[in-house]
Amino acid sequence: MNVKVGIDRIGFYTPKWYVDMAKLARARNEDPNKYLIGIGQRKQAVIPNSQDAVTMAANAADQIIDDDNRQKIDLILFGTESGIDNSKSAAIYLQHLLKLPNTVQSVELKQACYAMTAGVQLAKDHVLAHADSQVLVIGADIARYGLHTPGEPTQGGGAMAVIISANPAILSIEEGSAHYVADIMDFWRPLYETQALVDGKYSSQQYIDFFQRTFTQYQKQTNLKISELQAIVFHLPYTKMGLKALRAILSKTSEIHANQLLREFEYSRMFNREVGNLYTGSLYLSLLSLLINSESLNAGQKIGLFSYGSGAEGEFYVTTVQPNFKDALNIPIITKILSQREELEIPVYEKMFASQMPLTNTDFETDYQADDAKFYLSGQKNQQRQYRSR
Repeated sequence: MNVKVGIDRIGFYTPKWYVDMAKLARARNEDPNKYLIGIGQRKQAVIPNSQDAVTMAANAADQIIDDDNRQKIDLILFGTESGIDNSKSAAIYLQHLLKLPNTVQSVELKQACYAMTAGVQLAKDHVLAHADSQVLVIGADIARYGLHTPGEPTQGGGAMAVIISANPAILSIEEGSAHYVADIMDFWRPLYETQALVDGKYSSQQYIDFFQRTFTQYQKQTNLKISELQAIVFHLPYTKMGLKALRAILSKTSEIHANQLLREFEYSRMFNREVGNLYTGSLYLSLLSLLINSESLNAGQKIGLFSYGSGAEGEFYVTTVQPNFKDALNIPIITKILSQREELEIPVYEKMFASQMPLTNTDFETDYQADDAKFYLSGQKNQQRQYRSR
């Protein structure tokens, strides 16, 4: 790769409400440590009916779009499994909300939690072919399994937005990646279902298998030594899942390096522990968490990324840290989003969870007055979603 291409900017958004996982565990007659340690979660984002994949994407992307890059963006790739229309792309709504040029190509991508990574790789190739362009890549989702279900403690939601460009300020993407796909039924959501169906233990086994396959394949393709990686970040449907996968390869390196990878992993899951499952954006929230919280990342170091989407598709690729990368991160904004949220007591959380706009043709008004986000969904009128901005 003659020209460096990679992540130039990163944005993140999650709504301002959360539920405490220890309290949720007690309300479900479970030992709190089952949630806090067993799955590795402290808090879980609660999504109001005034937010959906489109508005959360807009709130994340708004952080990284300004007069310097607005006219350079010529492609939007929107990864989601929480699409709001079977025909019209969420990227079209997003283009309008962000006031991006009408010449921008806008496409929605779907393959469970893998779709944002597909967008990143497609964006990289696009920039290599059009060096002056920039691509906005989105991962936005609401993870819903239902109240009182086994999947309830792995819910959450939010959005990640990245700008892929030449000469990136944060991370360059190394040439090549390792890919694996198989038709399996570990997690799926038929058209008639509003909540996912999942075979949890089987999915966890497949996740680890796909990681080992793609990591080994990448090593064979590139002659990468595990010792060359400063850190490995994972798609984190719950944070203990990434730890299980990491432990599966630690025997391939020295004890000193294994401990280093474990330390960096703890930094990489700090934000995910506070938010829960982002589906398509989960890997990139983990990456952002590492970039902001790690005490030992330096320019030139390599970070491995493992992306997994049930059904199933996996990919492993490597990025390189760029000089002064922290200057390009919106650390005060990210800190504010996570630190100024409001805790919901369990009955209030359950009421908000059940208040989602129904999938019917009737008019509906959301509780948008309580939502102070810049972009929000006010409801549905004449079978059309009503998006607004402040």
